[in-house]
This record gives sequence, structure tokens and C-alpha cells, in this order.
Amino acid sequence: MATPETRDRSQEPPQPLTGFNPKGFPGDPAGAAGKPEMGPWIRMIPLIAFSGLHPTTGRIHDPLLILDGLEDSGIRLKCLSERLFSEVKVLWMDGKGRNITGNPLSTDTSGNAGSSIVLKPGSGNAVSCRIIDSLGKTSTESSVIITESFFPTISLWLPAFVMILLFGIFLVLAAVYKLRINQKVTDQEKNAQKQIQEDIEEFKMELEEVQEKFQKENQEMTTKIEQIQAQLDFRRAQSYAVPLTLDELCKHPELSLRDQSRVVSCSAAEQLHPKPVVLAKESFSQGKHYWEVEVGDGSGWELGVLAEEIRDSLRNDGMALPREQEQVLSLGYSRGEFSIPGGWNSGPCPVLGVFLDQESHNLSFFDVEGKSLLASLPLRFSGNLFPFFSPGSDGKGLGIRSVGG
Repeated sequence: MATPETRDRSQEPPQPLTGFNPKGFPGDPAGAAGKPEMGPWIRMIPLIAFSGLHPTTGRIHDPLLILDGLEDSGIRLKCLSERLFSEVKVLWMDGKGRNITGNPLSTDTSGNAGSSIVLKPGSGNAVSCRIIDSLGKTSTESSVIITESFFPTISLWLPAFVMILLFGIFLVLAAVYKLRINQKVTDQEKNAQKQIQEDIEEFKMELEEVQEKFQKENQEMTTKIEQIQAQLDFRRAQSYAVPLTLDELCKHPELSLRDQSRVVSCSAAEQLHPKPVVLAKESFSQGKHYWEVEVGDGSGWELGVLAEEIRDSLRNDGMALPREQEQVLSLGYSRGEFSIPGGWNSGPCPVLGVFLDQESHNLSFFDVEGKSLLASLPLRFSGNLFPFFSPGSDGKGLGIRSVGG
């Protein structure tokens, strides 16, 4: 049996791999015809690759090539030797015989020699590892071919998927942004509406305060205007003052006159019915006339005007005034209240002003001290009118006084 030929390469420099055919194996007529024999090639499978070259000498074992895994979009290859780092060198070469820089697996020179590289796609897909004996000047190598299918590749659909993913993320972010903007706008609208409601309530309160203040001021102003108007009316009435004198011939027997027939009082021990009266000598048939009467704190008195026909009938009836008489208009005071037809009443008044306006057909009564109007009664009869006076039975009389006195 023939023995394999052994050639000593100790005197030869390392030669690059020639006749390298990544598409076939040695022995394949289609792939290796007419090319020098490179030794037994094997294809690479994941995880581990077996040595594929016979040793060039019997003293150095073939290097072991190992597929260590995917790394940095390539495949990391390791080349291991049974010899020590101090005895051999580890060289890498591509399919065209160009040296490739490898990384030693250990920095310890006492350990087994080894190196690794990362084979990138498109870099030839073929690589060999050569172990050189520094002492014996011999070498051996192992080679491997890795098809493109073993390299990590990017799917054709990946860019589209990435674009769709990015577009989806953009839509989600846009939707979230839109929702946040809408929420912000909604919150702003709610806050604005709330602020508007608060402003409305505040304006309402201010308006109510202004209205209340205005009404109060208006009421005060109206009251003041009324007071001024009343005082003006009172002063105008006083401008028509006339002197009066009580008539001895037209008085009730129970009444007595004094102070030059200007004061009348009743001597009866109890209130008489009908009321005793005394008339003034003066009478008025037209124009405006004003006089003042001191009533003091007396009670049960009555005063006013009556028609000439009533005066004539009173003379015949003893000067007693019947309770109801059409041609009599008067103001009375009893038990702390003024009384007129219609039921009007007010507080006490020590001095009364009586204003007879036959032009406007009114009989008015004024509070002289308060310079205000107490009552104004319509005068429904005309002709010659006489002022009359009826004091109460409490002994306190009624006195005619000079205007302003």
C-alpha cells in the first residue's frame, strides 16, 4: 500500500491559497477541473467546523476551525492548535491569499495557540487558518467556505416593516398629542366658562349692590325732595296768611273765649255730642287763605271749614255740630290719633297750619314745627266758607296765633 507523500516546507515561505473554488469541493469535476489540488475541503455548518486539510508534516496537527456564532453582522471564527503560543504562529488568509489580522485567544504564551476573526458577508466567504512551526519551519492549515445563507441578513420586508412601525408610532404619538391638545383646550374652555360664571356672579353681586345703593340713595333723594317740596308748599301756604278772630255771637254756650277772642275752651266736664263749635268772624268765598292754630297736647278737638248755610243752621240749633254734614270739612284729634274721612291718622302735632285753596278746591293741614304736610282733603262745596273750632272737654283750649309767632 502506498504511503502519503510528505513534503518539508520548513525552507519555504508560507504560500497563499491558490486555485480556491468557493463553489465546489476538491474532487468535483465541475468545480476543480484543471486546478491544483487543495486538499479535502468541507462546507461549514452552524456551531462547529472540522479540519479539512491533511498535515503537511507529521509533526504538526491540523488547526481546528470553529464557528463561534454571529457577531457584528458577521460570523466569528476561531482557529485552535494543540501547540503552544511559544512554538507556533497562527495566520489567517482569505480566498485570494491575502493576510487577515486575527485576534489571539489568549495572552498567555504558555497556553495553546489560537486566534479568532469576524468574517463579514461579501468578503469572499472563504478563509484559511495556517499554523507555522517557528522551530521546525513547517506549517499546516485548514480552510472553510461559508455560504451567504449563514450570514445574518436583513429581510426585504424589514424596511417596510420599520417604516410601518415608525408610521404607526407617529400616528400614536400624533393621536396622543391631539388628545392632549384637545384635553388642554377642553380644560381651558372649562376654566374660561368657570371664570365667566364667576365673573357673572361677581357682576351680579356688584350690580345688586349698586342697585341697592342706588335705590337707597334714590329713596333718600326722593324723601329729601319730598321734604323740600313739602317745605316749599308749606312756605307758599304761609304766604297767604290771614288774621282770624272768634265770633262771640256764633259760639256754643259751653265754650268760652279769651285773649281777645283768639282762644276758645270748653267748660263742660265731659265730651258733648254733638260737638260744640265756635266760628270765626271772617269768611272766604274765593282765593287762598292760611291760618295757624295752637292745639297743644289737648285731645278730642276738631277744626276746619263749613258753608254759610251750615252756619245759619247752627245758630238755630245752638251751635252744636252734627256728626255727619256734607258741607263740613275738618280734621280731628282724639286718643293720640288724627282722624279725617277715610281713616287717616298720624302722631301728635302742637301747632297746625290750615290752608284753604278755593282755586284748587283743597283744604290742607300742615305740621308747622315739622314744616310738612299732614293731609290734603278735596273741597267739594263752594260759596262763602267759615273757619270753625271745637275744643275737647279736657279743659285745654284751641288758640289762633299769628303766622310765624
